Amino acid sequence: MIEIRIHGRGGQGNVVAAYLTAMAAFEEGRYGQAFPNFGAERRGAPVMAFVRINNNPIKQRNQVLAPAFLIIQDQALLHVPGVTDGLLPGGKILVNSNLSSAVLSSQEGKDIISIPAGTLAKQILGRPVPNTALLSAFFTLTGILSQESLAKVLKQRFKDAVLEKNLQLIEQAAQQVPAGLWKVSEQQEESHVTSP
Repeated sequence: MIEIRIHGRGGQGNVVAAYLTAMAAFEEGRYGQAFPNFGAERRGAPVMAFVRINNNPIKQRNQVLAPAFLIIQDQALLHVPGVTDGLLPGGKILVNSNLSSAVLSSQEGKDIISIPAGTLAKQILGRPVPNTALLSAFFTLTGILSQESLAKVLKQRFKDAVLEKNLQLIEQAAQQVPAGLWKVSEQQEESHVTSP
């Protein structure tokens, strides 16, 4: 089972990102689970969402406390206490940032891949909503789920010009990161299981 925690701010599509990931898992015949955790329900407030992906039914219902992956939709959240808590040894962090991966990794003392997801979204969608660009980059880095599955679930959620722009966005975002850099093998997936 792969466990992912997504950190963002209200209005960035944090919860949508989690649901899209779980839906993409279903598209591939796997099991997916997604749910949010809200603090103050206002635009700009920190929001967490949790995702689990497994080849077997998922029985856990608790928050993801020990994620294999963190997706952080706002670089400033790296400085919020608790955001990186519980990340498994060797766990990976994907961040929406205009800073390079090398600069962010050096500043934070962690292995981080960055992508200017908000900037790409602003250019293509007209709004700096980083969620679909980050998912595309994450799917490309890990190979956990495919770009085709992401495109399918976007087609279920969006229509017309919004859909076309999102499809363009995920294509461009996928080109921003090295494919398979964080490739997850089946043995690694099995080692991420914390309990049945």
